[in-house]
Amino acid sequence: SSTPLDQADACILSLDLLKVKKKELTPYELLCFSMRPMEETRTAIRAAEYMEATLDIIRQNMSRIHKRSLGATDHLSPEDLEAIARVTGCAAQTVLLSCDTIPFIDQYRTISGVCNNKTNSRLGASNTPFSQLLPAQYEDGISSPRGWTSAVKYSGFSLPLVREVSNKILHTANENLPQDNLYSSMLTLFGLWIGLDLSNTAMSRSIRSFSDGIDCSTSCQQAEPCFPIEIPPNDPRFEDTKSCIPFFRSAAACGTGYTSYNFGIPNVRSQINQVTSFIDASMIYGSTDSLANQLRDLTNDFGLMAVNQRYSDDGYDLLPFQNATPNICATRSIVTKDPSVQDVPCFMAGNSRANENIALTAIHTMFLREHNRIAKIFRKLNPHWSGETIYQETRKVVGAFLQTIIYQDYLPIIIGPNAVQKYLSDYRGYDDTVNPSISSVFSTAAFQFAHLTVQPFIFRLDRGYQQHTVYPNVLLHNSFFTPWRIVFEGGIDPIIRGLISMPAKLNRQDKLMHDELRERLFQLTSQDGLDLASLIMQRGRDEGLQGYNAWRGFCGLSQPKDEKELGVVLNNQTLAKTLIRLYGTPNNIDVWIGGILEPFVPNGRVGPLFACLIGAQFQKIRDGDRFWWENVGIFTESQRRALKEVSLHRIICDNTGVMELPPSMFQYLPYSNGYIACWDIPKFDFSAWKDTSSGNFVKFWTCIIFGGTTKHQRNT
Repeated sequence: SSTPLDQADACILSLDLLKVKKKELTPYELLCFSMRPMEETRTAIRAAEYMEATLDIIRQNMSRIHKRSLGATDHLSPEDLEAIARVTGCAAQTVLLSCDTIPFIDQYRTISGVCNNKTNSRLGASNTPFSQLLPAQYEDGISSPRGWTSAVKYSGFSLPLVREVSNKILHTANENLPQDNLYSSMLTLFGLWIGLDLSNTAMSRSIRSFSDGIDCSTSCQQAEPCFPIEIPPNDPRFEDTKSCIPFFRSAAACGTGYTSYNFGIPNVRSQINQVTSFIDASMIYGSTDSLANQLRDLTNDFGLMAVNQRYSDDGYDLLPFQNATPNICATRSIVTKDPSVQDVPCFMAGNSRANENIALTAIHTMFLREHNRIAKIFRKLNPHWSGETIYQETRKVVGAFLQTIIYQDYLPIIIGPNAVQKYLSDYRGYDDTVNPSISSVFSTAAFQFAHLTVQPFIFRLDRGYQQHTVYPNVLLHNSFFTPWRIVFEGGIDPIIRGLISMPAKLNRQDKLMHDELRERLFQLTSQDGLDLASLIMQRGRDEGLQGYNAWRGFCGLSQPKDEKELGVVLNNQTLAKTLIRLYGTPNNIDVWIGGILEPFVPNGRVGPLFACLIGAQFQKIRDGDRFWWENVGIFTESQRRALKEVSLHRIICDNTGVMELPPSMFQYLPYSNGYIACWDIPKFDFSAWKDTSSGNFVKFWTCIIFGGTTKHQRNT
């Protein structure tokens, strides 16, 4: 029979009902769009929810028959459960794949990340569960979020409302905003962009509760998967305390979230990572084969990525447009209040969040251009290469560029030299026993630190590095889902200049998150914006993240027992007192809140807890990646020597009209005579990629094995 599961995909239904040109978009709808599941992800979510719903129906009926509470699987044999898993599609989501049949499996990584580990083919692949460094903590031990029931106590205390924590701890960052005198806004946005490559939590397909069809987008009633953010008394923005901020839960992975039987993955609820866990530039190329093919230019045999056919940026390419209906990015007429202006669709990219703000879009556009630039170089260098070989070799190089920049230039600034020495010192080669999967605590808490360094403006500067007179700085909330600002307002060059020459916001205990994110997230005009701080904490509870002290213990750090000891850890007794009033005990503090409040490690930009969690995660990403750029056999020795010299400087010079750059891309230096001209920055040397093998042999077998992706290839 028809159920809410059949009625909707969470974002798809919501967006299909929109009449974008007649209706102002709500922040909820924009959030929904940014986290919408990909086609393959929707299949995985549908299978998990069908199985969960099936077992719940069985549990309810068995309880009525036996007049007592029973688990769904108490009267089901393993064979019964395996049959249910097959029928619902869950079995297909968990079965290990044979890697022997995949072409060039030792030469190129798959788009989805499968068979990176040939023993456990799904480790690190897209649409697989996040890893758990500590056991997930749910109220019922299986699935219900922390804080789902107010009467449930943790260490003897109820958890505070996340919005109340946001109001009490994060509300003061609007006046006299502290500037980071050491690091630029590029450090912030590059870090956020890296996050798109590593994790994207899949949200539930259904916008209605499974039991009675409550609409999560409009109701404040709590019913799976609706987990609304309640409004505390005396809230400075929401006068109606019976209102709420809409929130629905992350989707459960197949085989998790119910009792008794284990399909080879943890039975306690786990969430789905839509993207690969590897640094493989998946935000450019996609994490599924279907999306990857959409992003390619298959009209020729040149190995290029598709580009915009309607507009360009002063001679440079722009991202292609999506063909989706409705057009969620048709925001120009809404923001300008001029219905006659021309709107454009969202840009299409490897990650749906590339349209979230124009600074992320600018970095993304720059790297798309870099792919096509390298592909053209390879075509001249190796004219016998097929388009497929050019594409794969270029994708491989761009991924290696990112790996090198992140580990050599970015991470040391963030986690400090001590954590680098502990986690990321000498590379010892690929280890197939290492699980590279992104952990829930990294995705949902630790790597969310960068939001505390976001400026309230997207700075746009002219060639003289002065505020652009025609296209001035844009408040952050006016840059959400506005690709038209790049198409019609000067392209990406003014944005890149702003990122590299303006300081990041400094994360300080008394100046944490600006209201552009805390009160106006995804707000276009008059609608109430979302609260990013509340969303992050609610997501952590939804995913069963244990409290602050548990994670301190995991990292071998002290675990403060009371207000005084917490004050010592935070070096702030006043802040410790406020936290204890809210949480009752340091054990209960949401791990994200505790982590962002810690004083920085020496020469870093996070505290010791996040330095540990970030350092340990990037160690696993590196050591568990068979295609890591330093691993023997992935690149030649001469290619590895060349890759060590890659710089973000050169990528900017080669793909934008920005002609002068600071000496260090992440360090803050206002525009001055100290800037370096692009012609003084050495070009990357691709000579090591000259292929001297037989051209006809390589082209023939590449075409045969890959099947040919264009008419030209098939004819060849």
